[in-house]
Amino acid sequence: MIEVVDVHKSFDANHVLRGVNLTIKEGESLAVIGRSGCGKSVLLKHIVGLLHPDEGYIKFEGKIVNELERNELYDVRRRFGFLFQGAALFDSMTVEENVSLPLVENNLGYSKSEIQKIVAEKLELVDLPGTQELKPAELSGGMKKRVGLARALVTNPDYILYDEPTTGLDPVMSDAIDELIKSLNEKLNVTSIIVTHDMFSVKNTADKIAMMHEGKIYFTGTPQQVLESKDPVIQKFIQRTGF
Repeated sequence: MIEVVDVHKSFDANHVLRGVNLTIKEGESLAVIGRSGCGKSVLLKHIVGLLHPDEGYIKFEGKIVNELERNELYDVRRRFGFLFQGAALFDSMTVEENVSLPLVENNLGYSKSEIQKIVAEKLELVDLPGTQELKPAELSGGMKKRVGLARALVTNPDYILYDEPTTGLDPVMSDAIDELIKSLNEKLNVTSIIVTHDMFSVKNTADKIAMMHEGKIYFTGTPQQVLESKDPVIQKFIQRTGF
């Protein structure tokens, strides 16, 4: 379980997070929604310790993340997979080298043949078998996202963080990514946290929604509860996004 407790974060004069409180239970598929710039991606980075709060704390399975020593923090991060917004692939590396990077950099003791087998399994899982020798320049936008997802899965994480997984994709490929997220949740029994502007993706992938507004979690509930809410802020958001 992940607990976000009264987290504040400012960048110079910009007070982005203003007392965020959120509990994420194991096995949930949680979508974090809200207007652009409201702090959704900043919240993700706090959860894995890439950013530290000015006030408040993140608790992961009883441990306060922002108080951990470096080795302890690395141990926590290995429990997470992170799909970055732009896939964040290294152009000079092959698909296999990109996907295997967490195994190599964390020095987990796998032999070269073991790493090759794991990479092949993860690429099969995201419907990209046989692409190991390709470079990112040879991939479509949707393929890059799936390679990034294979890399997020390569350490067999318990939690996967998705930062705008369908941004920049056409509707057909967005649907394919949504189906892949759902399938992975069912096959791997992971906890998913999905930051997105794509409300169709929210409908397809999330069983719980957390809406951010003015630097705080304004509402949590199911997609159906969002649709049925009479709250004027939520109604305005629904009208603007077409949810």
